[in-house]
Amino acid sequence: MEASFWHGKRASGVADEIDFNEFTTVVDVIETSFSRYAERPAFTSLGCTLRYQDIDSYSAAFAHYLQNETTLKPGDAIAIQMLNTLQYPIAVYGALRAGLRIVNTNPLYTEREMIHQFNDSGVKALLCLDIFAKSVENVQEETHLELIITTSLADMLPGVKRVVINTAVKYIKKMVPKYYLPQAISFRKLLKRHLGKGFNKTHLTGVNDTVILQYTGGTTGVAKSAELSNESLIANMLQSRSTMVQKNQEGKQMLGNKQSIMVAPLPLYHIYSFAIHLMTFFSKGEHSVLIANPRDTESVINAMKPFKVTGILGLNALFISLMENSKFKALDFSEMVFTLSGGTALFDDTAKRWREMTNVGISEAYGLTECSPAVCMNPMNGAEQIGSVGYPLSGTALKCIDINGVEVAIGERGELCVKGPQVMKGYWNRPEATKASFTDDGQWLLTGDVATIAEDGYVRIVDRIKDLINVSGFNVFPTEIEDVVSNHPSVAYCAAIGVPHEKSGEVVKLFIVVNNGEILSVKDVVEYCKIQLTAYKVPRYVEFRSELPMTAVGKILKRKLRESIL
Repeated sequence: MEASFWHGKRASGVADEIDFNEFTTVVDVIETSFSRYAERPAFTSLGCTLRYQDIDSYSAAFAHYLQNETTLKPGDAIAIQMLNTLQYPIAVYGALRAGLRIVNTNPLYTEREMIHQFNDSGVKALLCLDIFAKSVENVQEETHLELIITTSLADMLPGVKRVVINTAVKYIKKMVPKYYLPQAISFRKLLKRHLGKGFNKTHLTGVNDTVILQYTGGTTGVAKSAELSNESLIANMLQSRSTMVQKNQEGKQMLGNKQSIMVAPLPLYHIYSFAIHLMTFFSKGEHSVLIANPRDTESVINAMKPFKVTGILGLNALFISLMENSKFKALDFSEMVFTLSGGTALFDDTAKRWREMTNVGISEAYGLTECSPAVCMNPMNGAEQIGSVGYPLSGTALKCIDINGVEVAIGERGELCVKGPQVMKGYWNRPEATKASFTDDGQWLLTGDVATIAEDGYVRIVDRIKDLINVSGFNVFPTEIEDVVSNHPSVAYCAAIGVPHEKSGEVVKLFIVVNNGEILSVKDVVEYCKIQLTAYKVPRYVEFRSELPMTAVGKILKRKLRESIL
């Protein structure tokens, strides 16, 4: 359906059409926020807060350094390999102001993955936390890195606190392996040296210029880099802003006249968090509380405690871990207006428990790297439908197609296709992969996700095409099984995959992590499933584990589960 299908269906206050011409470049967005919100707090990390004017000064110093003490030219790529610290926004904005492209790099990458990404993207410079510098030492000879900049976790904090934390991280927690990078430059020292010197305002000015090279597995194959341009990033920012002006069920506005305080536990190197915190929220002068280690639930809660938080961006696994901690229940939720979920499926039980505890619903969203990334978002006014991802963002068209590329009827399952200004230019240096990711006419991005579009406009993601399980010719959608089992009171997490079977081709295998102190048997699980699922969907095998392999943002790695049983 074209974008007009959703006109009049969205939440009150959310425009069906928006002006995408407010900004020309991402740097225009950055400079405007520095000017408008100079005195406001911008980012907090490890108990230290920097204002917009502080980020302005530090990022200008970094831009001056890049332009005057390096051989980097506009259009060259710099990789940023860090946790959520104050250095991250400074580096991103400084590099963009100097005209560089950003390559967000997962700090947990293996050395093989680092070599692939750095060489594939043509990265010439790297800024990394010293925690990961040993890997950089090991790969540098196999890359084209000309410049390496290192920083320590607490480098942007005041003197005594900086020394105490960095010393503890290095010598007590022993998180910094010994490394040898004699050519590396200190981020903190170069900022100090270049503060107040200004910079040449030369950046990537074309609307179609690639600003971010964001790596993704895409729908298949080796990790590829989605080319996100000024146009696609700004469009998605404006689309997200348009959605976030609505009021919640209690009548509180999400982005109103009062500065919002948003918790950022998801890593900024992930496009979901990057786009919300470094683009959308920054463009409106909001305040982001950065969480360096979201797996440490105590640290997340301690970071939230000083603030009356307006919202939090997270996903199913994070919400569960927070709700299981008694200290979280004691926080002040009186100013909380919204909770956003994305990146992986939100389970019914999680959403219900969250509303009971915080008095705020979870608005599940949907996106993918190739769309900068947001595509759909649920309303936040009480009309959110658990299990759906809501409506497409303004200016976005969707359709579902069958295996022949023909659009299916309303309510029928098919591969979801997206058309809108937020869609990527293509995959970096991969014309064949780019072509294969679009429909034959080149107009619609193929997402690889199975979805339905209802008459009322709500979109539901049923599953990944590659995760479908074929049992005796019947398609079984893993998320249906996972939704059922996750509602069992003893189940914390679960994941369903298909495993080979000599008679039926494939059968369902279910992996379960139980809640602390709970006892659950295979028989209990099978009997529970038989009540709610057709016979061929009932798991043939059930395996209990203490944990499931997950990405840094909490997605269960089904590939790892498949590999573990081979």
